[in-house]
Amino acid sequence: MSSPVYFASMRARDENTSTVAKVKKLFQSAGFSSLITKRDRTAIKLHFGERGNDSYISPVFVRQVVDMVKECGALPFLTDTNTLYLGSRSNAVDHITTAVLHGFDYSVAGAPVIIADGLCGSNIARVSIKGKHFKRVAIAGDIVAADSMIVMTHFKGHMVSGFGGAIKNLAMGCAPPRGKMEQHQAHPFMIPDRCIGCGKCVAACPKEAVRLIKKRSVLDKNRCIGCFECMTVCPEHAIDIDWVTEVPQFIERLVEYAYGAVKGKDGRVGYISFLTRITPDCDCVPWSDAAIVPDIGILASKDPVAIDAASFDLVNDQTGFSDSLLNKHHKKGQDKFSGTWDETDGYRQIRYAEELGMGSSQYELIRI
Repeated sequence: MSSPVYFASMRARDENTSTVAKVKKLFQSAGFSSLITKRDRTAIKLHFGERGNDSYISPVFVRQVVDMVKECGALPFLTDTNTLYLGSRSNAVDHITTAVLHGFDYSVAGAPVIIADGLCGSNIARVSIKGKHFKRVAIAGDIVAADSMIVMTHFKGHMVSGFGGAIKNLAMGCAPPRGKMEQHQAHPFMIPDRCIGCGKCVAACPKEAVRLIKKRSVLDKNRCIGCFECMTVCPEHAIDIDWVTEVPQFIERLVEYAYGAVKGKDGRVGYISFLTRITPDCDCVPWSDAAIVPDIGILASKDPVAIDAASFDLVNDQTGFSDSLLNKHHKKGQDKFSGTWDETDGYRQIRYAEELGMGSSQYELIRI
């Protein structure tokens, strides 16, 4: 059975078709008011962007959702969880500071920022699931405590999972560092012949698992937590992962965490995805590369699987930009994510989420 996914393009010719107006109309059209009851503590789950990144969802658009939640008589709060890697969001103090610097203060966004796993990631609730890899998952305590949730996602690429959509926003975004570590459980390996000894991987590693020995990077797998930050920063692609065995399991673990993040909230979660500034990287990196396809629009649905499936298809239906990191699959209908990151299989997220019963990959796209 197909799930409705509501779509608004980026075209606008008057105040009634502005992006601000469209966010409100999507909220209404998707029936999100029915998900929220009076006095709900409603989590607005989003990504505040790593410092230096500028492709996260604008707080002006987030404000529209906050106001709609308030009209339902609920108590909205903006939230995310602390990161596993070093950066500007690895503890709640730095994380909130970064959020405010990116415009997510009360005067703009209209709601307080609460980091859902606490000061240092220790506010954890264990949620029981029936997965292939996990029987219990570690979810941020304040995500579990929230009565309802609106998940706002910037849809973009990812060098390991293929793309980052609503499912990944739930999985990594609702997990404390301990949960993020449980999802990764994969170790990269070094390619010595490509290494130039620049040391960027050494500086990026949060656990000092990489050292320079005789001007070559060496990985200590006993210390490695599998955050893939060394892969992200390596300019020579001298660090890789076993795509055949490691990555499929990583994606399945990720999806099981997404399942755990919404368990107990049946009929209480809505999803809004922005298909704008579709960069090749996650908003976790401290930069924003050029988009790989044109801006497309905004989607809303009560089904995380359907909204990711629709987002995936809409991106791939575009003609890719040649002056971007997209190195192949530029034509309409070709997979832009594997065209950017070789060997990725982003759609595996959708297949496995559907298998777990999180939603349907079949959708009806309803234009508003």
